[in-house]
Amino acid sequence: MEEIGAYRTKGHPVENGHSDLTFRKEDFGHDFRWGVATASHQIEGSTDGDGRGACIWDEFSQKKGKIKNGDHARVACDFYNRYEEDLALVASLGFKQFRFSISWSRIIPAGYGEINHKGVDFYNRLIDKCLELDIEPWVTLYHWDLPHALEKRGGWKNRKIVEWFSAYVEICTHAFGDRVKNWLVLNEPMAVAGLGYTTGLHAPGKKGLWNFLPVVHHLALCQAEGGRVIRRTVADAYIGTALSCSYVHAYSDNPKDVRAAKRADALMNRLFIEPALGLGYPVDVFSYLLNIRKYMKPGDEEKLKFDFDFIGLQNYFSVVVRHSYLSPVLWLKEVPAGLRNVPVTEMGWEIDPDGMYNIIGQFEKYQGIKEIIISENGASFTDNLNGNEIPDKRRTGFFQDYLGAVLRAKNDGAKVKGYFAWTLLDNFEWAEGFSARFGLVYVDFKTQQRTIKHSGKWFSHFLNGIKSSE
Repeated sequence: MEEIGAYRTKGHPVENGHSDLTFRKEDFGHDFRWGVATASHQIEGSTDGDGRGACIWDEFSQKKGKIKNGDHARVACDFYNRYEEDLALVASLGFKQFRFSISWSRIIPAGYGEINHKGVDFYNRLIDKCLELDIEPWVTLYHWDLPHALEKRGGWKNRKIVEWFSAYVEICTHAFGDRVKNWLVLNEPMAVAGLGYTTGLHAPGKKGLWNFLPVVHHLALCQAEGGRVIRRTVADAYIGTALSCSYVHAYSDNPKDVRAAKRADALMNRLFIEPALGLGYPVDVFSYLLNIRKYMKPGDEEKLKFDFDFIGLQNYFSVVVRHSYLSPVLWLKEVPAGLRNVPVTEMGWEIDPDGMYNIIGQFEKYQGIKEIIISENGASFTDNLNGNEIPDKRRTGFFQDYLGAVLRAKNDGAKVKGYFAWTLLDNFEWAEGFSARFGLVYVDFKTQQRTIKHSGKWFSHFLNGIKSSE
């Protein structure tokens, strides 16, 4: 892995919507897991059905201007009622692993206390259908949809959330652990702390740097404690956590830019993995994090540790940063991809397969990481429905190039054991509403009609060993 330093623009064949595919499924190994990932609030709908309580996104979506076009997830993809149809799609595409998250407020409407058995029954039906179709279920316990009742009690700022979360995890493992062996504790905790409690761009919409450190610490404690609950209650569990990771480049060789890149890397890539590995928070390059000590209690350094079986890496783009005096505390600003003449997705995210290769290499250097799963990777592009065909060549090229980078890292010795495409269905993409489409399957949100895109067909051909014209 190259060190964080001067940024160099690279060529990206995916910009032209194609890639010279030089690998096959078999090149990744017979035991490599191939899956597709989803999240409860983004697809389920039925937000007030069968006893489900409100979550923070239900409340956030009601606030004017928070979600593009005023969208909400009350119906979303109607997966709650259409899960059998959608799991059949997973099977038809050739994926053998299905990652989904559990809605905390569907299991415990008040977040803590009384169980909603209709919610438990839904996930039992979903898990049983996965197994019936020879699909291995992968459960994410927290994917951003905190029960609103807990947010009213302080949410992730309240240390009692460690108790609330542990109780929730125990309920889930007792209910599903006889059939589910693959568990992810948290999904992208940095996004929860940064977007949800600092910038206010995501639910619950809190703003202020003073929220950041307590939320980070409580998330990190829950990350480890959730792992311990699973280890204690599920035999032969394969336990991980999913971290958003972006390879960080300095804009130039100027020492100030290089230091800015190291601070960005500490936040984006090191903040949650290093406490779990027993390395503590990355205060070596970002001294502001020393202030987290005021939220720590005796014994917390040990409680932050957990020996995960795997770490889920979620990579969508690389980041270029430079020093800035206009950003107190961080002293940095991102240099947008749109200003750097590099290929981007519809959301303006840089397309950089080398970034995937580099971030895998960066995490591979940690001695305490046993295995790596790429738990999310995908791209949003504009899709045009042409009859029953959606020729999304740029998305297909994106997947081909990023898979090539994963294989390159694996061939260089990285312990990468699986890849999950984001995502199965076009869905409620958080603050972007329904305007950003990431799915392998196109969803008409008015009719709920599903149409497999050419990228989905390419995956089907790739996974089934069929030569594809894409």
